[in-house]
Amino acid sequence: MEEQYLTLVNEHDEPVGFMEKMEVHRKALLHRAFSVFLFNSRGEMLLQRRSLKKYHSGGLWTNACCSHPYRSETPVQAAVRRVREELGMDVAVVPAFRFIYKAELDNDLTEYEYDHVLMGRHDGPVHANEDEVGDHRYMSMDELKHSIYDHPEKYTAWFKIAFPMLEEYVSANGLPV
Repeated sequence: MEEQYLTLVNEHDEPVGFMEKMEVHRKALLHRAFSVFLFNSRGEMLLQRRSLKKYHSGGLWTNACCSHPYRSETPVQAAVRRVREELGMDVAVVPAFRFIYKAELDNDLTEYEYDHVLMGRHDGPVHANEDEVGDHRYMSMDELKHSIYDHPEKYTAWFKIAFPMLEEYVSANGLPV
């Protein structure tokens, strides 16, 4: 795997340096990230189950795509790139909201992210990259809310944190068109 450097940021998303990805996660340093939430025309959210090959949270269900922008990318550009790489589809995404969270993960890693949440719509096929995605499915927001409540161990830490904020955002602003 090619060594990836992440953008370290302060609480205002201002860059303060760069560091190798695994070192950032071992040291629990605040860094820039993005989370993509995709919906179909029925209002169902696309979920992916992370591949067991992932360096953390393998086998857990989460939103369509999450990652980190390269130094030269905006979160929107990075999201479009990663959705293509992970899910094999081209989508347009729009910024929704941002939040900071910190979560301890498996393998002695910690996510401490300034997360840019992006939303989009997709009704076409999913061509998942097996190295990234173990499975995928669509679920209604209501069904998903109950599933997270009943089985929180099946979902990634960041997804459980972001989901209530997403519900509030969608309630106020609607789904992407």
